[in-house]
Amino acid sequence: MLEKLELIKKRWEEVEAELSTSDVMSDMKRFAQLNREYKGLTKIVDEYRIYRNVMSNIETNKHILATEKDEEMREMTKMDLDELLQRQKDMEEQIRLMLVPEDPEDAKHAIVEIRGGTGGDEAALFAGDLYRMYTRFCERKGWKTEVVDVTEGTAGGYKEVVFNILAEGAYGQMKYESGVHRVQRVPDTETQGRVHTSAASVVVLPEADEFDVEINMNDIRKDLFCSSGPGGQSVNTTYSAVRLTHIPTGVVAQCQDEKSQLKNFDKALSVLRSRIYEIEHAKLMEETSKKRKTMVATGDRSAKIRTYNYPQGRVTEHRIGLTIYNLPNVMNGDIQEFIDALQLAENAEKMKDGSVV
Repeated sequence: MLEKLELIKKRWEEVEAELSTSDVMSDMKRFAQLNREYKGLTKIVDEYRIYRNVMSNIETNKHILATEKDEEMREMTKMDLDELLQRQKDMEEQIRLMLVPEDPEDAKHAIVEIRGGTGGDEAALFAGDLYRMYTRFCERKGWKTEVVDVTEGTAGGYKEVVFNILAEGAYGQMKYESGVHRVQRVPDTETQGRVHTSAASVVVLPEADEFDVEINMNDIRKDLFCSSGPGGQSVNTTYSAVRLTHIPTGVVAQCQDEKSQLKNFDKALSVLRSRIYEIEHAKLMEETSKKRKTMVATGDRSAKIRTYNYPQGRVTEHRIGLTIYNLPNVMNGDIQEFIDALQLAENAEKMKDGSVV
């Protein structure tokens, strides 16, 4: 492990030097890539420096025990050494986890798309519940969110809602939410008190910037239309809503949340760019999941990943077999336990595959 840490430190020094060169500073795409790498390496290098200091103190204490005659001094040194050895063990475990290769997309902002699935009005209501759950989670984290596009359900909730999470590292946390979420409960419209099962799909994309994917604006068809839903007179009477179609791929994105056509265009373009970028990212994830068949974050959108059972007050995460009997808190945004457990399971899988020393 020490050998690998030394190589990482050497690479960190190389990246640091490269970032200050005129060639890199004039190439914004290269600069952005190196800057992301530098931030990731800095965390490991900082931990490595502390670890080396701990190792040095262990060697000093061992030397004192081998040469010191005073019993009181030896006792104090032994206590100090025991603490340092425990800290060494804890730090080695922490560093091993840090050495697990990260998805380079993890540091990015996220785009979340929620769509009501099977279950009609109840599915739309559940999609609304998921949207509320995620926005509450973001509030707990201090993350900013902004709505991009909304299609409301006939009885409430959303047939579809797309929103941005503007926070560094948001994708690395939220990517585990991609998949089909299932709810089991008695709908308000059910007169017999029977439990119904409905579903909603969640797709989480890393927000791609202009350096990640190049789009020829001549390949985009722009359509304008009147916004629908609440928002004042201008929302429904002016052609402020924007729909963008990328002709080569057929990918479509739209935004009608803002009153300004220009702002809607910028938001729609951001989603379009991310969806195109995600096509390539999905291919990479597919190749990775072939090698690591049990990895939790395969990106399979058709997989049923979680069930929210209201009669029993439980939430079950199917990928790792985790059940929590605290459904009200979960629906109020307390989902960090699921994310942490999924992250741990994925890292353990990578370590088992030999991805880290």
